[in-house]
Amino acid sequence: MVSWKDFDSLSSYETLQSLKNHVDVKKELSGENGAERVRKYNCEMAAGLNYNYASKEVDEAVLKALQELSDEAQLTEKFEELYNGAIINTGENRLVLHHLARNQLGKDVVVDGVNKREFYVSQQKKAADFANKVHNGEIVNENGEPFTTVVQIGIGGSDLGPRALYIALENWAKANQTFKMEARFISNVDPDDAAAVLNATDLAHALFIVVSKSGTTLETLTNEQFVKDALIQAGLDPSKHMLAVTSETSPLAKSPDYLTAVFMDDYIGGRYSSVSAVGGMVLSLAFGPEVFAKILEGMAKEDQLATNKNILENPDLLDALIGVYERNVQGYPVTAVLPYSQALARFPAHLQQCDMESNGKSVNRFGQPIHYVTGPVIFGEPGTNGQHSFYQLLHQGTDIISLQFVGFKNSQIGKDVNIENSTSQQKLNANVAAQIVAFACGKEDTNQNKNFEGGRPSSIIIGEQLTPAALGALLAHFENKIMFQGFVWNLNSFDQEGVQLGKVLAKKVLSGNSDGALKVYADLLNI
Repeated sequence: MVSWKDFDSLSSYETLQSLKNHVDVKKELSGENGAERVRKYNCEMAAGLNYNYASKEVDEAVLKALQELSDEAQLTEKFEELYNGAIINTGENRLVLHHLARNQLGKDVVVDGVNKREFYVSQQKKAADFANKVHNGEIVNENGEPFTTVVQIGIGGSDLGPRALYIALENWAKANQTFKMEARFISNVDPDDAAAVLNATDLAHALFIVVSKSGTTLETLTNEQFVKDALIQAGLDPSKHMLAVTSETSPLAKSPDYLTAVFMDDYIGGRYSSVSAVGGMVLSLAFGPEVFAKILEGMAKEDQLATNKNILENPDLLDALIGVYERNVQGYPVTAVLPYSQALARFPAHLQQCDMESNGKSVNRFGQPIHYVTGPVIFGEPGTNGQHSFYQLLHQGTDIISLQFVGFKNSQIGKDVNIENSTSQQKLNANVAAQIVAFACGKEDTNQNKNFEGGRPSSIIIGEQLTPAALGALLAHFENKIMFQGFVWNLNSFDQEGVQLGKVLAKKVLSGNSDGALKVYADLLNI
């Protein structure tokens, strides 16, 4: 039986505090010692990825203390309880089962007589069968013509993850002849979002996926009506163009307004739902069910690594613990996710929600105030674009920001050009290598404006190519990192009460019942 305790009550907390500024990464990464360190401080991930942490402020003493923290906080034991069906989401009294959607790590999880693994597999099969029928021409529009575009209508976890994964694999799918349908996304209740997507979409040949677990999400239902109106105005029957991803108990589940409904449940939170029908339906339509299965396979293999008690052989746990050391000992408030891959353009935005919605908490899992910092601010942008944007602050700003790079040896499409004896891909990767060393080692200059102090820690995940399996492993890595950090901080990482208050007040404004400052703001905005 595991014990849930606040981080600062653990003896390993005091040990870690004594190791503040223990490692000078500038010194460690310089010269031949640095070369050996880069070779040594490496941890294998799934799908051919590697997590390299040579530029982090750790050594044997820090790693030993982090292992002690992992053991004392029972982090892998808590993960085991999670995937075996314990109630980990204490705020909503729910199980947390997104890992079960990609593989069976432990024993059967049965709720109200339903084997949840079998349920998730059945919904994946239902999505796959629907997608295959669309692709082979069994499901067509009113005129017997094929559908060529799929549009997902959702917000938050129903948009960010699936959108990021679609963008990540669009070019790979085209290069590997698995591209089936173009996907687009409507999320913002701002009418310009829906209007812009619809204006660029051939409505007669488009399918629309309405994603809402409850079937009552205001933004999603508003955008659904926006789409229905557009279809009707085009002389089309919305029920022949729309399907639902929802819960079995929602008003969308058995509605005749949809071609089909694929189900999710309360045990997979929105920001972790890319592995459920939320991501499975749109990605299966866009790329084929086999590609979605490869994503799940990469995630499953990474999850298996996350069960290892030895932190040096558990990349997700190791990354999480180093992040805790940076946040709670070194005092770094922000983490930048920096993928050197244009395909991962929206990946930082997805991780931003996943991390900040999970661990942006100031009370523990029992609702009691805590007295240490928790989740960092997350932001990011692909390199090399970011280098010409915010890297100035990363290099010479007053705050040290933790950096997480992602890079791949090969491009997805394979087309390139050789200029000045190097290809574009080589130039891209030369930049990421240079940035890691520049951040760590800096450069002395008598002109202080050109002086780089260095000592700015980073890690990098390196892969051969961004494939479906590699993308799955990458996503699982960060999901598991967030989970382990929540365990350390004794948080409930699986509810999101912080997003609710604004929604309640917005409904108050729309109902005409606002008063005080809220009413004045509503009047200023012409509501």
